[in-house]
Amino acid sequence: MLIGYSRTSTADQQYGLDAQDRDLLAAGCEKIFSEQVSSVSKREQLEAALEFSREGDIIVITRVDRMSRGVADLLSIIERLDKRGVGLRILSFGGGLFDTTNATSKLILTVLAATAQWEISINRERQLEGVKRARAEGKYKGRQPTAMAKTDQVIELHRQGSSAASIAKQLGISRASVYRILANHPVEHG
Repeated sequence: MLIGYSRTSTADQQYGLDAQDRDLLAAGCEKIFSEQVSSVSKREQLEAALEFSREGDIIVITRVDRMSRGVADLLSIIERLDKRGVGLRILSFGGGLFDTTNATSKLILTVLAATAQWEISINRERQLEGVKRARAEGKYKGRQPTAMAKTDQVIELHRQGSSAASIAKQLGISRASVYRILANHPVEHG
């Protein structure tokens, strides 16, 4: 059985998800697992697709980056599939058969995954270089703290007897942030 898996990082990318699903159906997938989550989040539909697959099945994806976070993640997924006797097919090669059930495809996939990881590292270096330059020019201040900027409000609400949950809800911050602020600024009730 051909089992499709599609993913985009955000709901704003609905067209991309629809395009993947269209390509997976055209490739003959009988069942498709789709989700819109970041690759660093828990990918429940990927897990569902892996669990659903049986010996002799092939998981089909449109591109490597739709399934894996990087080289280690990709190789871990392939190892899990191999243990179950399940193959992986990638359509990003013009729809031709690129299938991990053969040694040459595994080698090429590993090289491609390593190349993708290298590209990410290079881009990260460029980004850090840009941030460093922007800081030197006074143009980059970094992410502004949200909860800590509300320290005075947290302390005042706590003094008035509000609970951490109530403070968090009123100020639009997490309870953990409220507790962190209160731990760093002990308050006596008045």
